[in-house]
Amino acid sequence: MKLVWFRNDLRTGDHSALYSACQSNAGEGVLAVAAITPTQWFLQDESKCRVQFWLANLQSLSQQLSKLNIPLKIISVQRNEELPEAFLKLAREHQVRELYFNLEYPEYEQRRDSQVTALLQKQGVRCHSFDSDLILAPGSVLNQKGEAYRVFTPFSRVWRKQYLQQLPAPLPVPSVQLATSISPDELPKKINYANTSGAEWIIDLWPTGEDAARRQLLNFVAEKFAAYKEQRDMPGVEGTSVLSPYLSVGVLSSRQCIAALHAYSSAPDWFDSQWVTELIWREFYRHLLVLFPEMNRLKPFKPEVEAKIEWQANREIFTAWCQGETGFAIVDAGMKQLLATGWMHNRVRMITASFFTKLLRQDWRAGAEYFMRHLIDGDFASNLGGWQWSASVGADAAPYFRIFNPMRQAERFDAGGDYVSYWLPELKGLTAVQQHDPLFSVARGRPAPILDYRQARALSIETFNQR
Repeated sequence: MKLVWFRNDLRTGDHSALYSACQSNAGEGVLAVAAITPTQWFLQDESKCRVQFWLANLQSLSQQLSKLNIPLKIISVQRNEELPEAFLKLAREHQVRELYFNLEYPEYEQRRDSQVTALLQKQGVRCHSFDSDLILAPGSVLNQKGEAYRVFTPFSRVWRKQYLQQLPAPLPVPSVQLATSISPDELPKKINYANTSGAEWIIDLWPTGEDAARRQLLNFVAEKFAAYKEQRDMPGVEGTSVLSPYLSVGVLSSRQCIAALHAYSSAPDWFDSQWVTELIWREFYRHLLVLFPEMNRLKPFKPEVEAKIEWQANREIFTAWCQGETGFAIVDAGMKQLLATGWMHNRVRMITASFFTKLLRQDWRAGAEYFMRHLIDGDFASNLGGWQWSASVGADAAPYFRIFNPMRQAERFDAGGDYVSYWLPELKGLTAVQQHDPLFSVARGRPAPILDYRQARALSIETFNQR
């Protein structure tokens, strides 16, 4: 029997481990497994809505696998440390000779995989791993000296060049396998999960399964992609793909996204588009986790920059930011969106993170943890990279003097105040300028600004300049 371990790759198409197990199958059955680890999820700051979304997509995956005669078994333990013995028990019960899985790149996951495979290999089970979460594997995109890129632009240039040389295509769904007498396990309808804060998963926003994800992908590349570059920074417009939750739990792969864009976009420069660049950013941050492992331990990529900063730890200010009560309209609207839906527009993520690190001067780690505990698309590598970028302590980080002005950002990207009005309805009818004017906003019941922007900006620049 061959065993395929599903994690954050809940799909049957373009799944290297599944495809390889099925292709190399010589008269044996194929069995699938997924692990439910609530305490581990809590320790790793998984949000409630992301856990719900993952479980719902796992149910959908089980149905798709059944059509391929591949039953899905469920291992339920609390922490990763319990997985090796649980896997060994499953392997013995079903005479498993080989384990197949797609790699994940954070240290937690690498350690988990090493512990499981070490025990299974001792018992004669061969283990096969694949880089299906990435298009180009970590360590394959290097400079002429054979070193990892620390800056995104040259990385993306070489990445694009190598992609065109290889033209990696998505793998098809495997063929139907030899039927077995093994029955799939029932998935729990609900689990006892300690993180009860934040939004519930909203099925109308993110329906489950590969078919739903594919429809959303095709709708984006056919209907929205042409205007993506112009509209992607406007939070009040539906101008982005909103595919990040599907990428996060692996219902879609980046390779499938690029293939769909190639197939359905009429734009001649589609491969040089900003949307492809965003997918390359996703790859870049994963490469960094592997090549610079200290980032996994929440160490700054640029410790020399962080050495200049004494992060503040003000519980009252932190709570105001978390609850969307800072008195800065677009910041508060973003935090309200996060609390209500588990998702936030990317431009607003940058605004709220810059506000948190540069103006409030709170530790970026606290902001990153809060996002992870609330985002439905929480992704350790991308979230970590984005927060370090905002705090100017990461790879290819924003210069220390780049501090987003919340008022100016609102004027540029939400000029009509549509986004702010939706999430802060008490400000409906005001322009973007008025929404940030305490004379108007306080009169509508919003809190007064918790800081003076100009003073906070000057103090931040002075802090970064010292020593």
